[in-house]
Amino acid sequence: MPDRHGLLPFQRQQLAFTAHIRDPHDSARPQDIPARRMAIYTELLFNTIHDQLAANFPVLRQISDDDSWRSLVRDFMIRHRSETPLFTQVGLEFVEYLQNEREPEPGDWPFMIELAHYEYVELAVAISTADEDVDDFDPNGDLLNGRPLVGPTAWPLTYRWPVHAIGPEYLPDTAPEEPTHLVVYRDRMDNVHFLQVNAVTQRLLQLLKEKPTLSGRDVLNAIADELSHPDPEAVVAAGEELLGDLRNRNVILGTRR
Repeated sequence: MPDRHGLLPFQRQQLAFTAHIRDPHDSARPQDIPARRMAIYTELLFNTIHDQLAANFPVLRQISDDDSWRSLVRDFMIRHRSETPLFTQVGLEFVEYLQNEREPEPGDWPFMIELAHYEYVELAVAISTADEDVDDFDPNGDLLNGRPLVGPTAWPLTYRWPVHAIGPEYLPDTAPEEPTHLVVYRDRMDNVHFLQVNAVTQRLLQLLKEKPTLSGRDVLNAIADELSHPDPEAVVAAGEELLGDLRNRNVILGTRR
């Protein structure tokens, strides 16, 4: 018979089972499941999530002691309700948990959320299929007079912390005065790279994405105007070289037809 919540006995059993697996300390074990068997299920799922997150966030795992890391994984399992069963999306679910659900702990790294996001992006770029549906383009097109196409697998990113440099040998406790601008991208051999850029290059990529009807020259003139630069043609000349370098790296694919 359904209970007052409309749940049938097997549904109540499933909920109790999964609740205990998520939080064995505060959620009672279903009475008709032997403790030893339940412990196997609990450990198996925890280890699976633990290993998946350690693989997705290797730097964060490396700089966290064992107890802190296991506590983080357990808190993720308790608090977060994933929207997908795909293991390739666990990293995104973990980032959303850090951003929206985790209660900050005194021992948390101040850059933890940004570092986790950066590590997630590396995986997301590696497995992305966004370039399979890219519009027709000319890989050898004129980047000044044509309309440059930023690759859909290139992610321009801006962080408060220098996340690309963080590791066991570099654990800053104060954010730099200037933000860190990065582009994570995939080359033509499908290898993932990051490129540290300045604010002007980041603005260039932003405008190319937001205003696809503009030519490369139009975008560079717009940047020169924003900077109140005394010599716009110098900005265009330097920008032409920059556009070519970005195309060589596969950040820019070419020009839209």
